[in-house]
Amino acid sequence: MKRLLSLLVSLSILAAIYWQIDAGGLVAVFQTCNLWWLAVSLSMVVPLTLLTAWRLQLLIPMPGLAAETMNCSAALSLAEANRLILAACTLNMVLPSKMGDIVKAYFMRDRANLDGALALSLVVFEKACDLLSLLLWCAVGLTIYPQKGWLMASLTLSVGGSLGLGLLLLGSRRFSQFGFRLARSILPQPLNAKLSRLQASWDTTCSDFWRNPVRWQITSLSLFIWFLHLLQIWFFILALNASTPFLANLALAPLAILAGLLPLTFAGVGTRDAALIAFYQPFLNAPTAAALGLLCTSRYLLPAIVGLPFLGHYLTLLRTFRKSGSRL
Repeated sequence: MKRLLSLLVSLSILAAIYWQIDAGGLVAVFQTCNLWWLAVSLSMVVPLTLLTAWRLQLLIPMPGLAAETMNCSAALSLAEANRLILAACTLNMVLPSKMGDIVKAYFMRDRANLDGALALSLVVFEKACDLLSLLLWCAVGLTIYPQKGWLMASLTLSVGGSLGLGLLLLGSRRFSQFGFRLARSILPQPLNAKLSRLQASWDTTCSDFWRNPVRWQITSLSLFIWFLHLLQIWFFILALNASTPFLANLALAPLAILAGLLPLTFAGVGTRDAALIAFYQPFLNAPTAAALGLLCTSRYLLPAIVGLPFLGHYLTLLRTFRKSGSRL
């Protein structure tokens, strides 16, 4: 029911957008688009998926790194990591709030022989790396963005504050423990035991990360992955025969992506499109910005389609977990 409601919200926002823009202009934008740049931008889904899978492979601790907290008899292969990433992309299209990535923890536990809570904390840590990388690029872009009105100034402060808070959660054990204690005081009592397990696994994950000899490789890879994501959006603009300074795109594209993360719509459709039209107004007319929104949706749709063949196996595995009463 909740997913149906989010779909209705997305369709309502899209209907309002397309009611106000020139539909003929939107069609004309695609009819005159640069096919070369369109092919290049869409094909970037492939290296982005491979790099994300490689990072997931690097994040999983090797045997002996934390032997007292997990049973990791085999590292996750790159092929398996790719299948997990693609299956999670498919689930993210039908589950709210990126829950497909959380479900991925079940699969990681089986494939990488991880403790359930540790698998969940690794997935949360992976998403934290993504969010912090996106916030960092956004902060850089907003800092040098020339048109500093009150809105952009407040967004710069908000993004900078969120980035600092996230770095503290990952880098300071004392601060993260305070955050978990605060969450336990707010959440219902039945969730406290699970939260305590997650806290212990989070401490282990952060500790393993800072002791991991490839931690800087993981950090650099996360930043590079999100640079490529933002570069892909800029290539979309070039494909639409439009022009936006790359440094401005560095500020505006992350804001639209963050708007799409709000748990209000279906896979961010609607809120992301509206944000693109609003933020890119100095550079793109409404039909071109709406076309950019459709291309940005393809960034999520294409991996989801490719992940469909792998989804059946993982859903069968998930049902097996549930029947056995197994939990994260």
